[in-house]
Amino acid sequence: MQKADWVYSLANDARGIARTLAEGIETRIFVGEHVMLSVVRLAPNAVGQLHSHPNEQWGVLLEGSATRIQGGEEVAVGTGEFWHTPGGVPHGIRAGAGGAVVLDIFSPPREAYRKGGSGFGVNS
Repeated sequence: MQKADWVYSLANDARGIARTLAEGIETRIFVGEHVMLSVVRLAPNAVGQLHSHPNEQWGVLLEGSATRIQGGEEVAVGTGEFWHTPGGVPHGIRAGAGGAVVLDIFSPPREAYRKGGSGFGVNS
């Protein structure tokens, strides 16, 4: 039986917008009216640049391990842990030795992520 078109998969659903954020960091982005989801796959030890944007962001570590860098702090996070980043707060991430998969949730949707391409599309 085929799934309804409003059911998606975390396993690299091809309907998402593909974007390369940095070397070793790829994402698939799913845009709604008021919220945006980004399934981010980080290679082992990949580093996401420190940046900020006006959008509120929540992140969930689905697989692997990482260090979340936010507001001048570095915090080790494991599978199942999640975090909140208010708009305008500098943040980044460093994947652990086994890599990581993160689900990022943005509100409102980030304009820079409405199209494929590369980079974090950041303000700073």
